[in-house]
Amino acid sequence: MMLKELRDEVYEANMDLPKHGLVVFTWGNASGLDRERGLFVIKPSGVDYDVLKPEDLVICDLDGKVVEGTLNPSSDTPTHACLYRAWGDRVGGVVHTHSSWAVAWAQAGRSIPCYGTTQADYFYGDVPCMRGLTEEEIAEAYELNTGRVIVEGFEGLDPMAQPGCLVRNHGPFSWGVDAAAAVYHAVVLDEVAKMAARTELLAPGVGPAPQYLQDKHYQRKHGPNAYYGQK
Repeated sequence: MMLKELRDEVYEANMDLPKHGLVVFTWGNASGLDRERGLFVIKPSGVDYDVLKPEDLVICDLDGKVVEGTLNPSSDTPTHACLYRAWGDRVGGVVHTHSSWAVAWAQAGRSIPCYGTTQADYFYGDVPCMRGLTEEEIAEAYELNTGRVIVEGFEGLDPMAQPGCLVRNHGPFSWGVDAAAAVYHAVVLDEVAKMAARTELLAPGVGPAPQYLQDKHYQRKHGPNAYYGQK
């Protein structure tokens, strides 16, 4: 069996999605990248988490073609492959869910404004919402073009400073240095989506947190002189 260590890591990442309440039924997937080999491990399509086993996971190349596995890979495999081709020098894990609070913002076609320090700790600014796919893009290669729309939407942005996004009318994608980090960011994304929705309910017309406060919180965790946590 190829990539056993990575396979185990990606299995744990996938099992963490229902554990954290990010998926119901089979509405989500996580993957992890082996940069040296140019391969990634991903959840098989439509397999319930209650019966999923590490050996069920599928290994694909960066074109999304199956290298090892007896099951069909996630239908979102071309999206994951596209993100790894674009950002694989830094991104080592990708997660897609239909978590309800993040999906609500995606269905509204809205980026999530940074109203406070919780979001600023992880996202440098808004959680961006990508444009919707055109009818032609959906008919041509839906999942591949979903990845392309994300890469297009991040032109000029640092995907590691904004480790997730929404795709309009669809839902959230997140990423990180590995699959576990991608899951972590998926949890954060849905939590800040919930907080922002409640903030707007309590204070319609509220503005974003001051930029100097956003800067302070992001930089103290991720900047060159970061001091949050233990060394």
